[in-house]
Amino acid sequence: MKAAIYVGESTALSLEQVKPNPPGPRDVIVEIGASGVCHSDLSIMRGYVPVPPGMVLGHEGAGRVVETGPEVSRVKKGDRVIASFVPACGACWHCLREQTELCELEPEVSSQMRGTRPDGNPYFCMTGLGTFAEVMTVDESSVVRVETDIPDAQLALIGCGVTTGVGAALNTAKVKPGSSVAVLGCGGVGQAVIQGARIAGAGRIIAIDPQELKRRTAKQLGATDTIDPSKDDPVEVIGLPETILTTYNLARRGGEVIIVGMARFDAQFTLPAFGIFYEEKTVKGCKYGSAQVRRDFPRFVELIETHRLDTSAMVSKTIKLEGVNDAFRAMEAGEVIRSVIA
Repeated sequence: MKAAIYVGESTALSLEQVKPNPPGPRDVIVEIGASGVCHSDLSIMRGYVPVPPGMVLGHEGAGRVVETGPEVSRVKKGDRVIASFVPACGACWHCLREQTELCELEPEVSSQMRGTRPDGNPYFCMTGLGTFAEVMTVDESSVVRVETDIPDAQLALIGCGVTTGVGAALNTAKVKPGSSVAVLGCGGVGQAVIQGARIAGAGRIIAIDPQELKRRTAKQLGATDTIDPSKDDPVEVIGLPETILTTYNLARRGGEVIIVGMARFDAQFTLPAFGIFYEEKTVKGCKYGSAQVRRDFPRFVELIETHRLDTSAMVSKTIKLEGVNDAFRAMEAGEVIRSVIA
């Protein structure tokens, strides 16, 4: 099959014909219908998280099951599925306490070698998925079956951007009706945060982004106010330490700061200790929208089907796999909300 492989920091992905391994007992083979191009993929390419070369990137996808291993019980051939970039085994300590975003199976799933590159070296897959390919072989805990006619290009966004953003508003922040929400950075995940806040009934939603396209889309998706922080001081929902500090300073006394974006592995930030005590602000991490994927994926499907969650507006461009490197260029230039490989 054809796949886009990470071959080194700040290097374009390599399009290669790879040979997948036979599926294991708990494996599911999925023909990928669509894959979103997410900022976390770019973070891998830029060295934010240290990983060795030889990884099929992509972690936001949807498709159809074409084969299952003999021990698979959750899905069958022909099922439409959304890929979950964190597995949900349903049996570990965290899963049993409704924290499937912290599933203990994640390291095992993410480290499996899935096939061979043309040079004979093995390849593995980002978060155990590798959606920048024609087909992916995944553990059954990494897919969720859905019944819907939503196009793959929109359905794929549930796999990361929608779940991370809407989940951050509904699950992590637990936005209350009438509350005020500021979203710093309005890319794919930020737009989903805005929609989640709108769905939760926030009274005021302030979208902060230097890109006019993103501010305009934010207004379309539910923002009541927009702010351009200036072209010389861009902010994004991508976990930059300076953005975290800015967000902390913007929060009201007693307010809550939700950290949604993935920072560099070695990034640090400093907050005023007295201020945290005196102003009673809360700084909280948010992995994968604090989502329970087997509960939340179908919920998000229903929100799309009933026109309360707009994923079509989040898809700026549909491309082929060969255009993935240009999609990263467009992302860094602020030209798109989401490019989707179909």
